Amino acid sequence: MSILNRRHLVRCTAALAASALLVGFTPLASAQTAAEIKSKGTLTVGLLVDFPPYGTVNSSNEPDGYDADVARLLAKDLGVKLNLVPVTGPNRIPFLLTNKVDVLVASLAVTPERAKQVQFSRPYSAATIVLYGSKKVNIKSPADLKGVRVGVARASTQDTALTAIAPEGTEIRRFDDDASAMQALLSGQVDAIGCSTTVAAQIAKRAGDANESKLVLRQQFMAVAMRQGQADLEKTVNEFVARNTTNGELNKLYQKWLQSDLPAMPASN
Repeated sequence: MSILNRRHLVRCTAALAASALLVGFTPLASAQTAAEIKSKGTLTVGLLVDFPPYGTVNSSNEPDGYDADVARLLAKDLGVKLNLVPVTGPNRIPFLLTNKVDVLVASLAVTPERAKQVQFSRPYSAATIVLYGSKKVNIKSPADLKGVRVGVARASTQDTALTAIAPEGTEIRRFDDDASAMQALLSGQVDAIGCSTTVAAQIAKRAGDANESKLVLRQQFMAVAMRQGQADLEKTVNEFVARNTTNGELNKLYQKWLQSDLPAMPASN
């Protein structure tokens, strides 16, 4: 082979490699409409199973909880079958963006940072996030967190809220999920954790009155998440949330799982 031919082959090989690299970095997410979901006959929903009572598993080890019931109601509204896919706090948005699920009904709090990645519906749920910890540790204000070991679920809203107020010297320990953070508190690995009031109630059932709520970190509203650019699907989901808020169906589900009325929801995210 001549030198010129060899050079031509090298250039072609390099061009093909570059093309393959570009293909590898092409976003997999694509627009999807309610009509397309109805056409395929199945709605695939990602949800947490480690955030009871919003997301949990039942005695048959199947996804359950408030979010699961909301997903069932949405699938019924669309007239399709439901496929529930368990996700974790860190991987739920990647699952959505890589088309592993159609939407997330995964206790995903609406934040400006997340709104840059996903498209949110109007909120369908709410939760109060608190700093919950041992009564032996004096925490009256964020300044008292210096030198305190605090656990949070990695990439969660409690992680963000805690990081924003924690002074230098706070020992923040990040876990894969709320269950791991809760276990860390129960076993004494951390002095306090950032969690929802429902998780705090679970801890109280197991540990009695050894712990208490220290600070309110955030009042958060959760919404259904879709991929960006899905205006048609967003409209459909917003109409679903509005209709089932007005007719009381979402409140019934909230009462079923949280034994309280659904808080007043903002009309938009």
